[in-house]
Amino acid sequence: MADDNSTSKGEYEREPVPDHALMGPGKFWGMYAGEHAAGTEFAIGPLFLAAGASLQDLILGLLIGNILAVLTWRFLVTPIAMSKRMTLYYQLERIGGGSMVKLYNVVNGVLFCFLAGAMVTVSATAVGVPLKIDFSVPSNLLALGKPEFTLLVIAVGAVMAVIAAAGYEMVARVANISAPWMIAIFAACGIVSMGRMEVSNYASLSEAWTNGIQFVQSVEGEKSFSFWQIVVFAWLCNGAMHFGMADLTIFRFARDKSSGWAPSIGMFLGHYMAWIAAAFMMGAAIKVAQQSGTSNALISSDGKSVIADPGMLAFQALGWTGILCVIIAGWTTANPTIYRAGLAFQGIFPKSSRVAMTLVAGAVATAAAAFPNLSQQLLGFVGTYGTVLGTMGAVIVVDYYLMRKFGLTDEYAMHSKSSFNAAVLIAWVLPVAVGLYLIFNPVEEKRIFAAYLVIPCWLVCGVLYLVLSKFMQRPVPSYDQLASK
Repeated sequence: MADDNSTSKGEYEREPVPDHALMGPGKFWGMYAGEHAAGTEFAIGPLFLAAGASLQDLILGLLIGNILAVLTWRFLVTPIAMSKRMTLYYQLERIGGGSMVKLYNVVNGVLFCFLAGAMVTVSATAVGVPLKIDFSVPSNLLALGKPEFTLLVIAVGAVMAVIAAAGYEMVARVANISAPWMIAIFAACGIVSMGRMEVSNYASLSEAWTNGIQFVQSVEGEKSFSFWQIVVFAWLCNGAMHFGMADLTIFRFARDKSSGWAPSIGMFLGHYMAWIAAAFMMGAAIKVAQQSGTSNALISSDGKSVIADPGMLAFQALGWTGILCVIIAGWTTANPTIYRAGLAFQGIFPKSSRVAMTLVAGAVATAAAAFPNLSQQLLGFVGTYGTVLGTMGAVIVVDYYLMRKFGLTDEYAMHSKSSFNAAVLIAWVLPVAVGLYLIFNPVEEKRIFAAYLVIPCWLVCGVLYLVLSKFMQRPVPSYDQLASK
């Protein structure tokens, strides 16, 4: 899963990207290939099996969902990015004002920290294997793991925060170099796991998969994860990047519209092959444990859940190579995420140093990682992440395509010299507040799968922004009028 919505340091942050800085499609294919083979794929893949998704639904649902995600990047994000050639933050500032962007940064930074926290947890599970530190998941969402695992998380998180504070250029280079190797390791994990499950055709693979689901449900109770949940999750788990327009920051450098197809390599290597391979690792672990009579080792100490330990699953599949892959995949994605959270916090406190704010972000991420159950909630978290941040993208789309057609002023904050456009805040907060209530409804049976709410909230936000602007805007010089002076 990807998480890039920061600006490149010092590169046209407050001006359109000039022609000489544009890049060809090859740069984007390489970047997306590396960015979506992340440590979180080791955690998300097994969750599909644990949630009760059928193998057929998983294969077909991920295929359709990832195609929809690629189309959204290509036809929603790329045209605006190539027309405006500005970062998400600067585009939002021109529409909503500087104070509005600061509020967005608070939310953005906090959510980045929780995402990085999941990656710290995943890396700690791998470091814990040679140290014989078990990964256990308390049933309580806000309960700490075992004391030795908590200390390990603090150590791993501290190292990641210090490296991120020093700047992540080296980490980014390591990530690019490691990407082909990590993708190969993901594939190898899947192939080896099929061998461990002793499958020889699709029927035996489906039987082993169903057996894995039955084992989980014998412990956790009956659950289901439908075909449409898989489709929508695959489509919108990166909703903040495409519907939310975060990748304006990336595609503003695109010379050709064909660059907009580049996310397809990340989706089908990271969010298709890697997720399925990681899920097979879980299925293999269950079957081998059952055959050896050690299946109780997969069950939490309170007997309420089956533990998906990414580090141990990778070790069982490929030994030390698997552990190394989990550590590098977690490290190379958590570091830039912490770095970007630090930049978001620095945007709130401009006089603070980037190093200090990055260390603060690392501390928050490490604190989140100390609660193991949070890393087991990624299927819901990324949907919530998309609902909160993805919704804001509707403001940019409506501002770009509709404001002038309805006789309104686009980029209103810039033209009115305002630091705060209330229409943007209300249009964003109202649907998100309703969405969050539906996701976290006090009555558990009435809760709605988080990813289902990304598009409804996005549409309501767009309509509200247009209607509110009609009533709240005052006459100001348009961009064309200013340019003609």
